[in-house]
This record gives sequence, C-alpha cells and structure tokens, in this order.
Amino acid sequence: MTRLAGMADDPAPETTEAVPPYPEVTEAAKAPVPGRTAGWRRWLPVTLVIALIAAGAVFMLVFLGYNIGITGLAVGLTAAILPVPLLASSFVWLDRYEPEPAKYLIYCFAWGAAVATAVSLGVNSGAAWLFDRVGLPDALVAVLVAPLIEESTKVLGPLLLFWRRRGEWSGITDGIVYCGLSALGFAMVENVLYLGGHGYAAGADEYGPATGLQNVFLIFIVRVLFTGFAHPLFTSMAGIGLGIAARSGDRTVRRLAPVAGLLLAMILHGIFNLLPTLAGATGETMIMLYGYLGFMVPFFFLVVGFAIALRSWEGRLAERVLYDYAAAGWFAPSEVAALGTLGRRHAAREWATRVAGPMGRRAMRDFQFAATRLALLRDGLRRGLPRTPYELNHATEEERELLTAITGYRSVFAGRDPQTPPSWWDGRYYRIAFPDGVVRTVAPPPEPVMPVPVRLGYYASPPPPMFAPMPPQR
Repeated sequence: MTRLAGMADDPAPETTEAVPPYPEVTEAAKAPVPGRTAGWRRWLPVTLVIALIAAGAVFMLVFLGYNIGITGLAVGLTAAILPVPLLASSFVWLDRYEPEPAKYLIYCFAWGAAVATAVSLGVNSGAAWLFDRVGLPDALVAVLVAPLIEESTKVLGPLLLFWRRRGEWSGITDGIVYCGLSALGFAMVENVLYLGGHGYAAGADEYGPATGLQNVFLIFIVRVLFTGFAHPLFTSMAGIGLGIAARSGDRTVRRLAPVAGLLLAMILHGIFNLLPTLAGATGETMIMLYGYLGFMVPFFFLVVGFAIALRSWEGRLAERVLYDYAAAGWFAPSEVAALGTLGRRHAAREWATRVAGPMGRRAMRDFQFAATRLALLRDGLRRGLPRTPYELNHATEEERELLTAITGYRSVFAGRDPQTPPSWWDGRYYRIAFPDGVVRTVAPPPEPVMPVPVRLGYYASPPPPMFAPMPPQR
C-alpha cells in the first residue's frame, strides 16, 4: 500500500470547478469479457475429443454392467457419486478469482471418468495377464504399472487443454483444478468397480443383498472417506508442474516442470499402492496404517495448505500489478484494493447492486473478472511469456480490449451512489465535489477505502493507453 501514498508526494492543489455530468452506460458494459474463447473454433478436433470421451464412457458402462451386473452398477454408481459434488465444489472454490469456463471443467472430469479409466483398465488387465504368464505376482501391477498408466492418462486430458487453450491456464491453481477434476472423474468410476463389484455384487452373490450393502458401507468408509483424496492428490502434482510451465518465461522450466510433476505423481501413487501390497505380503497390517497416518495424511494437508496459500497469493496479483494502471489513470487505487480479496470483491458487488441494481452487480462481476485477466496478462508480459512478435501483438491487443471493456463495465455503477459526493480519479489525485460546490483535489490515502464510488477521468475521457510491453522481472 505504500505505492498509493507515493503516487502524490507533492501537495494536492485545491480547485474550484464545475461538476461534470455522469457518464452514460456504454454498450461495452453489455459485451462479453475479452480474452475468452467465444466457442469451439476448431470443430474437428473437438468432435474427435467428444467422440473419444463418449466411446470411453460407453465402454466403461458395458464393461461394468457385464462384470458386476446391472444392480451392482446401480448401487456402485450411486455410492460413488455421493462425494463428487463436495470434492468438485472444493476445486471450483480454489478458482474463484478467475473462474474457468464450465465446459473445460466438465471436459477434464469427463476425460478422467471415461478415457483415462478405459485406457488404464485395458493396460492394467494386459499387464496382469503378462505378469501371470511370466510368473510374477499380480500385486506388482498395482505398484509398477498402475501408477505409470493411470497418472499418464489422467494428465493427458488437461495436457491437451494446455496445448490447445493455453490462455485458460493462468497459473498453478488452474493446474490443480484441471488435473484434480480429471483425477476425481477417474476415482469416481474406479469406486464404482470397488463398491459395486467387490462390495455389493460379491456380497450379494455369496450371502444376499444385505451383506452386499454392508460391504458397500465398509468399502465406502475406506475408499471414499479415508482415501478419497488419493487420486486428486497424486494428479495435482502434475497440475502444479503444468501451472509452473504456463507462467514461466524460461524454456527449460517450461519443459522440465510438467515432467517433474508427472514423475512425482507416479511416485506418490506407487508408494500409496505399495503400502497394502507390503501389508498383505508380510501380514503386518500396521504397515498400511503407519504409512497412511505418517505420510499420506500429512502430505495431503501440506498440499491443501499450499493450495490455499497459493490461492490467496494469486488473488492479490491484481494489487501487485494494477497499481501501474492506477498511476496511468485507468484505475482508481480504491478499485485496485477492492480486487485484493474475495471479501472485498463481494462487498464491491453488494455495493454495486445497491446503487445500480442487478445490472450493476453483473457489471461489477464482469469488471472484476476483466481486471483479473488484465492483471494476469500484464504479469505475463513482465515474465516474458509472449515469445514471438505475433504473441506480443496479440497480448497488447487483448490488453486494449480489456481496458475498453473495463471502462464500459465501470460506467454502469460508477458515480451512481446517492450517498457519496461525486468523485473522480485522474491518475494522481481524487477530485471530490464537496457540498459547498467546490471541487477539491485530495491525495489518495495509504489504505484505500471500500467500496468504490469513483469515476475515472475528470471529464469522463479515458486516460492515455498503456499498451507498451513491460520489461521482464529479474
């Protein structure tokens, strides 16, 4: 916040001027936020991906229905779906500062549930057959083969998104969300097999439906309540690697970070599968308990803490970047401060609703999203992410579009609060119309106040643009 006070070191002069009229609501306020793909532009690759997901889903339904029966499939699917809304909402909660399009979230979940499970099932089954032929125990499949193929297939879906929609990757949080949802879809279908097959179908065939339901309950406790975090935890390591690559200007980091993340995911998965294998081979059941409580649970909470801290750090990116725009006159310091936390953003939306109704709330929401994308774009320019003249021109054009859109959204709610005097920000001072009719210039306070009853540009004219790229940080 020290930069705010430093924006106006010299005393603010007092002036007596006429109060300019309020700006009209522009058409830009009704336009979609720039920087997001309006639709699927390349229909052929999308069609192929959708067909692949559909084929995987049909294969898994037929396989499960044939092997565990329709009743077992229904029971297992019902039990496996129960934790999905809670876990999926946790990933969405992580990404509230710059929410990703729902279609990409659904795509990642569907990829893990259909394609990753179908391919992994085929490879694991083939490996089990091969190990049996050469005299190796089947348990080695879970330790040596399953981590390799399952983590690779779960990450492949988000990796395709990373390749084709790089603009939708704003950092590590997005990597955790995309890969975590893919792993969540995978875990759901795998749980159908365990709950419906090893649980209900096995118990019902031997002792009746009551025993089958009892087995489902016991397996649900172990696989869902105690270890339901396992697959998302493993695959989030690869997501962290992809997120680092997305925001790094170093070519070596961009190449090695995803590989390192995937290898870490495989290692964690292998260790997790090794625990019950060792317990079964040695007869020491405490090996599983010690490994679970001594390593997996602490590591899970470590990753959760890291994700929450990272979410807060990325949320304050707007404060770290957008003050340059405030100095140029594109934002008021109070607007930048209002973007720093979810609580401030919520307060700003509530204020916009009070002064401009539902339209004001929508405009403030779009304003916040566009400002976050602008901060990410500017941060990318600082990091040197645009590596070719085409990418640099595209980034500067998107910056221009975002600033235009932000000005339009602001026109819906700025200056509409009847309980505050008209005020403007000119890049150095606030100009406030006092009740005596005098417009006085006031330096920004060290701590900007909430909410944001400020218009930009004293005569509602936009400040000069900032389209020149910033030098990379060292």
